[in-house]
Amino acid sequence: MSQVIALFNMSGGVGKSTLTMNLGYHLAEDFGKNVLLVDIDPQASLTTFMGLAPFELEKTIYQSLLHREPPPIIPELKKCDLIPSNIFLAQAELQLSSELRREYKLADALAKVRDDYDVILLDCPPSLGLLSVNCLVAATYLLIPIQTEYKSVEATINLLQTTYEIAQEVNPSLLVAGTVPTMYDERTSQARRALQTIQEVFGGLRDNLSFRDAIVFPAIPRRTDFANAAAEHLPLVSYAPRHAAIKPLRAIASSLEGLL
Repeated sequence: MSQVIALFNMSGGVGKSTLTMNLGYHLAEDFGKNVLLVDIDPQASLTTFMGLAPFELEKTIYQSLLHREPPPIIPELKKCDLIPSNIFLAQAELQLSSELRREYKLADALAKVRDDYDVILLDCPPSLGLLSVNCLVAATYLLIPIQTEYKSVEATINLLQTTYEIAQEVNPSLLVAGTVPTMYDERTSQARRALQTIQEVFGGLRDNLSFRDAIVFPAIPRRTDFANAAAEHLPLVSYAPRHAAIKPLRAIASSLEGLL
């Protein structure tokens, strides 16, 4: 049965969707893993990055969550399979609120396909609503992208405790794989301080069993090529093979592969 890794941060704009796409590609291409990407964000950035038009899709994760339909898997997109999303998923928060076992809808949907994959990556919404809670319930590991700007780091760290408490309530076995510092500009003192703060905070969490093996992964540098690659619906390594971010992306994928 596959490991389910949720990429989660309650702040938007931290590079979560591009990270999901690129890690999925490297796990498939470099390590030969069968990878399923799941877009649980109504903004559908991952779906768009993978080359699909969200509004043209007849079936998305929405039907699986609300109507118990089999997950609508689109095969072989950038070496990965994809369960897409679109803006109609935003209605699910309200509609699920009156459902029995509402926190388990995603886990129930993925249970139908987990045996077909080595790893499932969840691109979670930037909130702590019912969709995110579903991700925390379904996941075996949590991966936290954090933008290396002081305000982003401060906000994320302040919310870590809340996230952990909720996760423990709904999924006591959930472990934190680590954090990925994103959009890192080594030329600025703010970015360097933010990275140091991330390292100190996660170092201090090691006494917590859920964070015991959590890693501060190599920082992903801030570069415009990420946006350009996403606009071309390509993983970064296909768009710019010599890009400075390729090495840390492969290192992160290698560490995640060790969890499988």
